[in-house]
Amino acid sequence: MTDSAGTPAEPEPEAPRKRHWLRWTALGVSAVVLAAAGAGWWIYRKLDSNITTDTDAAAELLKYEKERPTPGALGAQNILLIGSDTRTGAGNTKYGKDKGTQRSDTTILLHIAAGRSSATAVSIPRDLMVNMPGCRTPDGTRTREQFAQFNSAFEIGGTACTIRTVERLTAIRIDHHMVIDFRGFKKMVDAVDGVDICLKEPIDDKDAKLKLPAGRQTLRGEQALGFVRARKTLGNGSDTERMDRQQQFLGALVNKVQSNGVLLNPTRLYPVLDAATKSITTDPGLDSLRDLYDLARSMRSVPTEKVQFLTVPRRPYSYDANRDELVQPAASQLFKRLREDKPVTVTPGGVPSPSPRASEGATDTESDGKPDDASSPSAAPTPTFEGHSAADGACS
Repeated sequence: MTDSAGTPAEPEPEAPRKRHWLRWTALGVSAVVLAAAGAGWWIYRKLDSNITTDTDAAAELLKYEKERPTPGALGAQNILLIGSDTRTGAGNTKYGKDKGTQRSDTTILLHIAAGRSSATAVSIPRDLMVNMPGCRTPDGTRTREQFAQFNSAFEIGGTACTIRTVERLTAIRIDHHMVIDFRGFKKMVDAVDGVDICLKEPIDDKDAKLKLPAGRQTLRGEQALGFVRARKTLGNGSDTERMDRQQQFLGALVNKVQSNGVLLNPTRLYPVLDAATKSITTDPGLDSLRDLYDLARSMRSVPTEKVQFLTVPRRPYSYDANRDELVQPAASQLFKRLREDKPVTVTPGGVPSPSPRASEGATDTESDGKPDDASSPSAAPTPTFEGHSAADGACS
């Protein structure tokens, strides 16, 4: 293009045009960032508001502070996991009629070692006979101390009564607790797209609404719940076998979450967190998403072979074969190691009942992995307990 004199015209400057484009790009990026931040805040608030805080249990426990065990090793945590068999609420009524009460269908004492070197989950049998303290009932009255079946503590006095009963049984202070209902368990399993288990024999249990062929199976919500709750028609029909299945399933679930990178993938983590936060009732110390996330993040470094499951050593109760009692000194040995944050060794063929001499003079291994005085004449091998790890999986 030329001007009137025939000389070439100056090209139109592009700087203003470029600045104009950059402004709109910056505005667009800012809008995306703000939208993402807004969505992130909304998601956080939603998940955080899902969690139910158990203030009643906290207030009740405070009244008995003087009788509770002293805190354990610095940095270690003891969390009581309670699976409620309540029939109230949508999704729970199909498991039986609502009689206005609930019992702890499953109770697990989870010990997380200082330094997060290991995590040990100890099942407490629902039929174990225990010394239960006097507890406050829902109508405000208080019961007397009694010798009773363990899972009646939850029915009589709720979470606080269960915690005090466990603390009296083990002399281990419970730092936190979580109560999980049926519906929440199913949703968490669905959120990780099911869990693999292997069956030696087919299952046909009408009470548990469970019918499965033998072999490798991927269980999702409803089937998973039936599998961990079934008792009457599986194996010998005992609660012992049911606890074994629960432990194997939980181990497989832990393995699935860690191996599939759920904790590091926001799109996969969200449905897990949504299901978990909707289904739990917890103490004020764990009632925020940040608290739960910090707990989960701290356990990411625990190797699956160090996530261990076992049942407190027990045998049929002397006066009623349908109830359980502790095996001593094995149970006391286990509780002592947890109190002192010492490693617990579990194997499928473990020795659940160390001899009195082994219990008194056992070679304890400290948290740093160094034995005490193994050369002592009274030293004996550290006892092992029957159990398994998450690395074993349900199909190993």
